Amino acid sequence: MTEVGPGDPALELRGLVKEFRGRRVVHALTLAVPRGSLFGLVGPNGAGKTTTLSMATGLLRPDGGTARVLGHDVWADPAAAKAAMGVAPDGMRLFEQLSGRELLLYVGALRRMPVDVTAARAAELLAVLDLAEDASTVVADYSAGMVKKISLAAALIHAPRLLVLDEPFEAVDPVSGQTIRTILRRYVASGGTVVMSSHVMELVEGLCDRVAVIAGGRVLAEDTIGGLTRGGSLHDRFLELVGATDSAGKGLTWLG
Repeated sequence: MTEVGPGDPALELRGLVKEFRGRRVVHALTLAVPRGSLFGLVGPNGAGKTTTLSMATGLLRPDGGTARVLGHDVWADPAAAKAAMGVAPDGMRLFEQLSGRELLLYVGALRRMPVDVTAARAAELLAVLDLAEDASTVVADYSAGMVKKISLAAALIHAPRLLVLDEPFEAVDPVSGQTIRTILRRYVASGGTVVMSSHVMELVEGLCDRVAVIAGGRVLAEDTIGGLTRGGSLHDRFLELVGATDSAGKGLTWLG
């Protein structure tokens, strides 16, 4: 088993490569996420964010490169790496015929947690995330926002040191969104690390302390929010980095 040093990044990706049907979608991507950071991964649709996070967390095998979680190689030592992290993928199917409470108890059992500890944590998570009244409802009947919240609860229940969230605020109402922000800030303040993807620049700018911009399966820039924006907005800096143009300003004359 690999020894984990105190200086190891929470998440370290080296030369990750992924191809689908002969088309490369992630190009030798390298990234190091410091411990104790709230790290944002931003990019346009199709940038490779979800593919990168899937490889980083053991959900998708890379065609090249390595991923390490707190010093553990995700593919050479998957048990140790996955024990150290909680993952809430975007669009991943849950055990939808279980109720919210049953899902959390099941995840706790998979994590080999004591039943009483799992039950206590599940009750607290359901209450904090405003799911207590729906704890006995099967997940198949949850709204999209409720699915996001129960997915976050499942990722948190074993108190991991790294939390990887793919579009955690999508379809979440403003009140629940504020609750999730508070949870993530408290989690990082206690020594945890969050990596979250999003395409909402304002959200990342207001919540994260570091950010990486990805486009075309490559890291275009990575820095603190202040270092990357250089006194401007993350939205403007993002558009500059990805070379965006306002194509809507041309054509469509028939709309007028």
